[in-house]
Amino acid sequence: MKSKFSASWNHSVQVRKQRKFRYNAPLHIRHKFLSAHLSKALRQKFNKRSLPLRKGDEVLVMRGAFKKKQAKVLSTDRLFNKIILEGIQRSKKDGTKVNVPLDPRVLQIITLNLEDKQRLAVLNRKSTSQQTSKTTQGVKNASK
Repeated sequence: MKSKFSASWNHSVQVRKQRKFRYNAPLHIRHKFLSAHLSKALRQKFNKRSLPLRKGDEVLVMRGAFKKKQAKVLSTDRLFNKIILEGIQRSKKDGTKVNVPLDPRVLQIITLNLEDKQRLAVLNRKSTSQQTSKTTQGVKNASK
């Protein structure tokens, strides 16, 4: 991998290069690193396995001390690749409450925030393209 960031870089077996890619990635590409799996119901509805998390999404924590807790996404931190959830807090020694940053890999999206038209377009584009390909495959198989 070159010394500067390259979006066209494919992959490497070397972990140091994978780490370098993630650390040097610009924020618009780091947005994709904040992806979480969809629940089974959403996966069937939208024919998509995962989506980048957004403020307002409702998620389920799958691992760690807060396992099986449902919460709403308060904010996303692209710089450190962490998600902050509503109500998921830890108390400090002096008694003040602090939000716990979670990794998106331990979260599962339960409900989506569909206020954004671009996000709806992404979901519809994927689901309609899959449905049309399934129908064309059915037509090809029937003609044989």
